[in-house]
Amino acid sequence: MTSNNNVKMEDKIITLAAIMKKSKNIMILTGAGMDTESNIPDFRSRSGWWRNIDPREVATREALKNNYSLFHDFYSYRIKKLFDVNPHKGHYVLAKFEEQGIINSIATQNVSGLHRKAGSKEVYELHGNINIVNCDDCKSDEDITNFLNRGSCEKCNSEFLRPRVILFGESLPEEVWSKTLSNLNKIDLLIVIGTSLAVYPVNELPRMFNGFKVYINNEESLNYNYFDLTIIGKAKDILIKLDEEISKSS
Repeated sequence: MTSNNNVKMEDKIITLAAIMKKSKNIMILTGAGMDTESNIPDFRSRSGWWRNIDPREVATREALKNNYSLFHDFYSYRIKKLFDVNPHKGHYVLAKFEEQGIINSIATQNVSGLHRKAGSKEVYELHGNINIVNCDDCKSDEDITNFLNRGSCEKCNSEFLRPRVILFGESLPEEVWSKTLSNLNKIDLLIVIGTSLAVYPVNELPRMFNGFKVYINNEESLNYNYFDLTIIGKAKDILIKLDEEISKSS
């Protein structure tokens, strides 16, 4: 294993850059740690209005149908807090890598939409996108402003508008999951960034991949031991250094 903790971060980044240059197909898998440095407000912080609300009780179909006021307030708050949030340099590095043909896709657990905002095109949003709204009843797309104003569906007049995110108890979008699995069979390098790999079924993706696996995270996880290379540090800093190394050796 090349994930020896005694190896300096700089040396690991040099190793990863060399591996990436030799790889033909690379997929990135990102989690919350990828978005942290974009300063997304934490609604569960001590000063947060939602600090006493368990997301597992409000981000559910039960809340959607039986306590829509709470459901709507929760997601309206989160959507509005994202209005002034922008991708950080690490997001742009990944978009640059895609444009240069270094990577071919990004699978993400994040619902912020920041990968797309940074310019990445082949993005598999496994848990959905909070900035896209549809009607829960007829499934038609709706304007996000209509949702924020608590309007009704323009097609069927249903009051149950919702962000297109995966609620607790719901399955992942079949088409997105299928594309992710299909791409997993084509790649020769998987780089996991900013996730503790605690959420099923996304946490199974690295185990389903038999090629070279890299784990980048700000802290060690109980689930990282089966990776071939582990780099502990902030996603943005590592990606910036990785970009510099790849550019230097081009």
